[in-house]
Amino acid sequence: MDTWFSARIDESFTTFGASHLVMLAIYVIVSVFILSTPAVRKRSTRFHTLLRVIFLSLLILSEVSYQVWTILHGYWMEGSHLPLHLCGIASLVGVFALLTYHPKLIKITYFIGILPAAIALITPDIPHDFQHFRFWKFFVHHMAISWTGLFLIVSTTVKIKWRDFLETFLYLGIYSILIHLFNQYTGTNYLYLEGPPIPGTPLDWMGNGIAYTATLVMTAFSLFAVMVIFYKLAGTKKRTVNE
Repeated sequence: MDTWFSARIDESFTTFGASHLVMLAIYVIVSVFILSTPAVRKRSTRFHTLLRVIFLSLLILSEVSYQVWTILHGYWMEGSHLPLHLCGIASLVGVFALLTYHPKLIKITYFIGILPAAIALITPDIPHDFQHFRFWKFFVHHMAISWTGLFLIVSTTVKIKWRDFLETFLYLGIYSILIHLFNQYTGTNYLYLEGPPIPGTPLDWMGNGIAYTATLVMTAFSLFAVMVIFYKLAGTKKRTVNE
């Protein structure tokens, strides 16, 4: 237990190693289950309520346990472990969306939760393998974020429109400006606005300086657009099957 929750790295994480592939397989299987199971879409069922409680618990416990870990090992005061990255904000928004079913929160979670968390799962920024708490926190938390976005969109009557894409992108732009100022003041790198976190990630391909920032903006814009197209295509296919 001391090793599992410690700060040291005994077993290093390997991208697309066995443990990584198992986590990706679990993510895909549960995602398909959420999208294809009719009982998930019926809010009056106990099964729906159970999933809602599970996702809510995973989001809260993941963030709380991580903050406890940073405090115990003296990392919290560095200011670089707060839930201010995109997936951290998606997690917080997802919690309130699950609690309230507010349409705007559901839409925001859809855009900033599903695909960004899925990309993070494919390109993890973690040092530990499955023998350590942080491995499980990372994968369980990011899977729960993405699953929450899927769950909320398939189990409610909320519709995703192009204006929702533009509105959410505007929110992200405002948030990014505030985070950039915070990064400059604290020396942190939230949203990776100041550069790639570590070598060997797709962010390395985005250039430097203004080119890096412009590529980040265009990438976010494109991913949000893809989410609208995905929703439209999924809705069209669903109507075709029903007919």
